[in-house]
Amino acid sequence: MEISLNAFDELCNKISKDIDLKETRSRGRTEQEQIRFNYAVRHLLIDLWKKHHTHEDNESSIQKNKNFYSALTKYRDPNLTYRMNIQAFEGLQKLDMIYVTKEGYYDRNKLEGSLTRYKATHNLREHFRDLEGHPAITLKPNLDIQTILLRSKVNGQRVLVSYQEETNTEKWRKNIRTINECFAKHLLDIRLKNPEIRELQEILLLDQDKQPIDLTHKVLVRIFTNNSFNEGGRFYRGWWQNVPRNYRQFITIDSKKVTEYDFSQMSPNLIYDQNNLELGSEDAYSRVAGPEHRDVVKQAFSAMFQATFPLSQKPEGIDLNSIGLTWKELKEEILKAHKPIKDLFFKGLGNKLQFEDSCIAESVMLQFAASDAPALPIHDSFVMHHGYGDKGGLEEAMRRAYFERFNSILSEKRDLVDKVIHDKIRLDENKKTIKNSDETIEIDDIIYAESEYSQWRDRDRMWMSKK
Repeated sequence: MEISLNAFDELCNKISKDIDLKETRSRGRTEQEQIRFNYAVRHLLIDLWKKHHTHEDNESSIQKNKNFYSALTKYRDPNLTYRMNIQAFEGLQKLDMIYVTKEGYYDRNKLEGSLTRYKATHNLREHFRDLEGHPAITLKPNLDIQTILLRSKVNGQRVLVSYQEETNTEKWRKNIRTINECFAKHLLDIRLKNPEIRELQEILLLDQDKQPIDLTHKVLVRIFTNNSFNEGGRFYRGWWQNVPRNYRQFITIDSKKVTEYDFSQMSPNLIYDQNNLELGSEDAYSRVAGPEHRDVVKQAFSAMFQATFPLSQKPEGIDLNSIGLTWKELKEEILKAHKPIKDLFFKGLGNKLQFEDSCIAESVMLQFAASDAPALPIHDSFVMHHGYGDKGGLEEAMRRAYFERFNSILSEKRDLVDKVIHDKIRLDENKKTIKNSDETIEIDDIIYAESEYSQWRDRDRMWMSKK
């Protein structure tokens, strides 16, 4: 799809020149300024093009604080300067290419604010519609961004902080690049009907904790917390991590079906092993209130281990309606079921635990990257081609990673990997029938379905032509 990429670059160059003609400047830009100005225009247009392919109500934002561009240079794009970015932004407004939907502000007393938000106008959207291709196919992922991030809390706000390079940070950066290079070689997509993907995007737009699916976001970063490289460290910013659980079944890797595999007792395994204790053969969560309430118990267990003080109130997001227990009763049942480690709850050890499981996740992804097989992380689970879990490859990779980290062998009796099974319609491997339980859809239905899945199918064709 080189034609599409060239067409996008041509659009960027044309708009840069049009902005130059609209400006009333006393002097022209220097050669270096012009390079940075053109870069800023392209930077803004790339973001707008991506938003165009998610949902028309998805807004872009711009940082207008001059200090932002010079602070924390470890995390900043050195080619993007305050002056040129603002000039590019104002130039797009003059050309009627963008319009501001909400002005940014900052309240110094409350230490809070928001960025200026904006959208593409009908004029610019028409230019995007004329472009062939899709940004997830035609734009190369930026593998050079800063992928090792360190956060701390300042005035109650989580902020990025600078850090000195050390052996570990350099090793982690090299490893995550290997993983991202593997992801970049593959088409990571989601197979939904055209109206269904639009509906999902609208759901995500309304969710304050989620972002609409942007298929270009396939470069992972690793985020450490509490100003410590021994806390956090999980992998973020992959688009699939925004997909609600009941939609993950429709993710595809190179147009092939996937299954989500959950390391069902990773946290309890780690806690017990690190303290030389035996978890036992009974499921760590089901033992509390039965297998039917396992998910609720798992949420509560995690919240209790993350907290720095006994939680008198139920944490947000935990639904107790079905379990028949008050929050106080559920806490007591968990502590009773895990008596050997009861003194470790409410000590704020959750972030240290996350660091350990992130190291295991890194090892698993590297093992599969060596075989050019993407293992897409979602905290303590992976989305992969279904064959890797069915044949035991993922479980073996996890056992190897666990041994490397703790020099400890996981008991075969432990339930390590849960395959998340969904009742769903799938196109089978030979693409002649679609099966859902005992139902089979005829060829005519497949032909009809192809038009319903045209956006997904078009991206598949673009990817194949690019290869």
